[in-house]
Amino acid sequence: MTPPHCPIATRGFGFRVLGFFLAILLLVTAPARADEVTIWHAYRDAEAQALDTVVHAFELRTGHHVTMLAVPFDAYSAKLAAAIPNGNGPDLFIEAHERLGTYVRDGLLDAVPAALDEGFDASARRALLQGTTLYGLPLAAKSLALFVDRSVVKGPIDSLDDLPRPGTSSTYTLVYENESSYAFAPFVHGAGSDFLAADESFGFVGPAAAQALRDVALLVREGRVPAEASGALVSQLFREHKAAAMISGPWALGDLPHDSDVEVMPLPPLHRGGRPLRPFVTVEALFFSAHRGAKASTVALARAIAFDEGAVVRARDGHQVVPRSSLSARPELAQLASLQAFQRAAKEAIGMPSSVRMRATWEPIGAALKATLRGDLTPENAVAMAERRFRDVTRPQAPPASTAPWFLALGLLSLTGAILTYRRARAEAWGLALKRSLPAYLWVTHAAVILLLLVGGPLIVGAATSLFAGTRSAPTFVGFANYVSILTARGGELLGLGSFWRTLLVTLLWTAVNVALHVTIGVALGLVLSRPLMRLKTVYRVLLVLPWAVPSYVSALAWKGMFHRQFGAINALLTYLGGEPVAWFARFSTAFAANVATNVWLGFPFFMVVTLGAITGLPQEVLEAASIDGATRWQRFRYVIAPLLLPALLPSVILGTVWTFNMFNVVFLVSGGEPDGATDILVSEAYRWAFTRDAQVGYGAAYAVLVFLLLVAGTRALDAFGKKAES
Repeated sequence: MTPPHCPIATRGFGFRVLGFFLAILLLVTAPARADEVTIWHAYRDAEAQALDTVVHAFELRTGHHVTMLAVPFDAYSAKLAAAIPNGNGPDLFIEAHERLGTYVRDGLLDAVPAALDEGFDASARRALLQGTTLYGLPLAAKSLALFVDRSVVKGPIDSLDDLPRPGTSSTYTLVYENESSYAFAPFVHGAGSDFLAADESFGFVGPAAAQALRDVALLVREGRVPAEASGALVSQLFREHKAAAMISGPWALGDLPHDSDVEVMPLPPLHRGGRPLRPFVTVEALFFSAHRGAKASTVALARAIAFDEGAVVRARDGHQVVPRSSLSARPELAQLASLQAFQRAAKEAIGMPSSVRMRATWEPIGAALKATLRGDLTPENAVAMAERRFRDVTRPQAPPASTAPWFLALGLLSLTGAILTYRRARAEAWGLALKRSLPAYLWVTHAAVILLLLVGGPLIVGAATSLFAGTRSAPTFVGFANYVSILTARGGELLGLGSFWRTLLVTLLWTAVNVALHVTIGVALGLVLSRPLMRLKTVYRVLLVLPWAVPSYVSALAWKGMFHRQFGAINALLTYLGGEPVAWFARFSTAFAANVATNVWLGFPFFMVVTLGAITGLPQEVLEAASIDGATRWQRFRYVIAPLLLPALLPSVILGTVWTFNMFNVVFLVSGGEPDGATDILVSEAYRWAFTRDAQVGYGAAYAVLVFLLLVAGTRALDAFGKKAES
């Protein structure tokens, strides 16, 4: 048998590692079967089940294999933009038409084959045109409508004023997602304003926009509409007959009980004789991915989903308003009164613009809406703020920078590195050490390659991306312009709301408070649970580790619900104790406290487990000696236990600091940056620039690089402090 340290054995191991990587490479790069089709969607509930029914019938009929992937809506466009240009991603994907302009600009789409361009309603087809080219097959027209609970409301509804007032026959007059820009759109149009003007400038300006804000704020202030109403809360209140009416889309039909007495109708005016509340209508379409090729199986699947029986199944079982007038006479669809009502609502709605600038309107208008509902700004000031933010997000990018100095600097660095490496290689001692260490290097080569690919690669790509502006398909090299813009607060106040420096201060405060509480609570519980005479220690340990075991996003959403102003458990407890309900996300202090409470709940078990493990390894004779010498419990902890725990806790503190500094889930899901982005930390601010504010990926990458540099400096400082403390 060959000894393990023999060069032959080392060489054999190297060949095995090489063979392993080659096998993985072949699996990853192996071409897909010609009859295999991949489709992405963001459907849920009834819509997802109807699509699954259509696709399964297609597989049985044709023998083709279809891979379906449900992608969360918030991550949809980012995943498409990352996958399709590299020849990956889906063959087909289902998406709303509002991002059509962005997708065409970024080269993500192929035109619809001519053989499939037939039978669609003209308005739906027109929404999917760019010039004269059709880029998608219309699947469904979606718009908001009014759901009226006829067990509560008996008379005709000519305006929202005809709905009963709170307390007469229901708790609320109306429920809808009143902090959503999309649900706010009908009131904007009803007041005579718009999101984008005809020339693609910001349309939410002037007295009409302020009036729309004033209208919705009055509905909440009068108690006719609940505050902070999420989609789940809206559905729950309407199902439980606590609201006379609900504004929602066809997706809500699947949540209603089958025996409910509900009438669906187009949105009426807010007041009698006023303008009707006209929502946006979006056309959900089936798109062909670029770089994937329109295979025969892909075209066949597209036809099966968009035409004939597939369309009937989606309309009947998925409650979709199919934009094919030829199908409306089908008996199984003609008897569905709710679908007929949504068809009328879609015809009266306003087509959502597919301009690339449309995406930049949602966040400024949403911020203005929330600021008005909280009472932080008057409607006029909120409109002015929204216009400033839109101009800031859509301002022209930095001018192109010359690449010559960069290539020169890169060349000088490469030359310097080569010279230093050559001089070191000539040193005899270095060469002998390298030869002696070569077998060891072979053993760790695979780990080094994996780290280089999974850690080093993304860091290098991210740093390179931060030097560019523009789109992924047409990036422009701007050098350090993104960094200059970030560090100078985009020309505004250095500590103004949303600036890098203010967000950095919030991030440092967030990290310091959380880590201090994590360590304090974790060490205290660890000391308590380490007492030898304590009963049921195992049960307590399991219960206290549960917050750490539950996925963070699940806990974050649960805590967000508990902090709800009207229906949260925490306010219910405050009311029971004689206090007043708190609008937790209306002020920085309370929103920050809500985030901290959630993150402390998630983080203290880690330090508790570390403390328990460290205490187990403490020398018992030292503790016994301290007890014999008459030391109190506090003295034993301060002078004996704490110094011995420090070496074990320091790496955990560094790791916890990095986790907390980048704790995106809690900030994004609990407070969402409210109020008005004041509780955002650096990583959530980077996300918003990269994915919501006109998708400025280079700007978001520059934020990420700055976060990385801050963490490197911070961890080095903590490490130096720990070594000094140990010495």
